[in-house]
Amino acid sequence: MNSTIYKKKSPLAVFLIPAFLFMALFLYYPFAMNIYNSFCNITGLGTAAEGFNSPWYLNYGKLFQDPIMNTALFNTMLLMILTIIFQVGIALLLALLIDNIKKGTQFFRTVYFFPIVISATALGLLFNLIFLYDGGMVNQLLLKFGVTDMIDWKDEAHFLFTMMTPVMWQYVGFYFVIIVTGLNNISPDIYEAAEIDGASGFNRVRYISLPLLHNVLITCLILAVTGALKVFDLPWVMMGAGMPMDQSWLTGTYMYNQTFTMGDVDYGSTIAIVIVVIGVVVSQAANRIFKEKDY
Repeated sequence: MNSTIYKKKSPLAVFLIPAFLFMALFLYYPFAMNIYNSFCNITGLGTAAEGFNSPWYLNYGKLFQDPIMNTALFNTMLLMILTIIFQVGIALLLALLIDNIKKGTQFFRTVYFFPIVISATALGLLFNLIFLYDGGMVNQLLLKFGVTDMIDWKDEAHFLFTMMTPVMWQYVGFYFVIIVTGLNNISPDIYEAAEIDGASGFNRVRYISLPLLHNVLITCLILAVTGALKVFDLPWVMMGAGMPMDQSWLTGTYMYNQTFTMGDVDYGSTIAIVIVVIGVVVSQAANRIFKEKDY
């Protein structure tokens, strides 16, 4: 049976076509319609397009003149950088530490992965309480250490820290699991041979673990970069509509606000196109810069 399948490729298409049709119907068709909508005049959700904009590229010109869109792009790019540094960086550090202990590894894996299974909305509400101005956990701790002036963690000086911290914390476990799996795939024989040659501790990580994790880390970087573009729910719950003073917008939250709150559906569609284009460009650039290697 197996030999028949591998000799004749045509039966494989029978199994691929349903998945292809599903993807075409629920992914590619909506995306094509989204491109079409970005050139149309749509005044509200559920309303038909009132023809093309005049000029047809009106929304794309509006993008370059929209100061809030510039803020959203800046915050999203900053989030990408912080995601690489903190989410992937901390996950790598934790995975290397776990890989070097013999007892309790399962406990630490569960603890670090646990935030992934919690709803982003619940996490947003949790961190809203933690950073609450009056009675929040952080300000209460500061009072215990003698700080007399409580901090408004959502003002213009602190909102980036308040918004980014939960996002960083939430996905460390995701990359941690990927990197730990990569470490487990490295043959123990390589480490034993390295120890015989006198390599241990830091040298073992530098010359064996990190090079053999190269492809795994590249996968994590690409997932982190593209994932930063999709971040929406947690910042939306914590910061609402761009508070303070339209400073905390991300591309995802700004697109949602334009589409579902303001009813500017065609402009929201245009922002969605920009998000997709940035995701494709950045992921392709990361692929080229950190080209995978054969080991």
